[in-house]
Amino acid sequence: MKVLILGATGDVGREAVREALLRGYQVTGCARGFAGADESNPNLEHVLLDVLAEPERLEGLFQTHDAVISALRPPSGREELLVALTQQVLIAAKVTGTPVYITGGAALLKLGDGTDHTVVSAPGFLPQSVRPIAEACVAQDALLEAEKDANWICLRPSPMLIPEVRTGRYALGRDEVVRQADGQSRISIADFSVAMLDLVGLHPAPHQRLTAGW
Repeated sequence: MKVLILGATGDVGREAVREALLRGYQVTGCARGFAGADESNPNLEHVLLDVLAEPERLEGLFQTHDAVISALRPPSGREELLVALTQQVLIAAKVTGTPVYITGGAALLKLGDGTDHTVVSAPGFLPQSVRPIAEACVAQDALLEAEKDANWICLRPSPMLIPEVRTGRYALGRDEVVRQADGQSRISIADFSVAMLDLVGLHPAPHQRLTAGW
């Protein structure tokens, strides 16, 4: 399988590249720069790409791959760009018919605490520093809800996405956070990538928003 990974130098993108290579896939990693990136794997190709500035190149890459993983995240202070980035990815998916697996955010996951609160609406749940990206993820979610033609799946991590080891274990959910026995809702970036690549291999029905947690 040939897999295109957008945002390949970010935290999630790097782990998605690593996981895809572990599965023997041919991987094309796209980013705006690759300083210090490992290029030693013969199954990995790096492509410089600005998603917003080069929509035709993006569509060309979609056409030559079996599946696309979008791990795009805007820089701090430009969180609102998440919507434009996601929109460009959805246009490419719609034009080419290539399935795209989008990294979402936990913002609209219900807490499952007996209230109607979500991660973003619960008082004091989110640090103020991450509210801009959480609000951008709410807008991203609305964009996905309105998109009926592109073949997309959105996978949202637990509220605590942490740089821990790969265990290969996770649980999938839909609209509510996945909690461990201690009540925490978390997952490692590596295991989130395991869940994402499992979805790529399973080819689930499109237009689903899922979440993964331990």
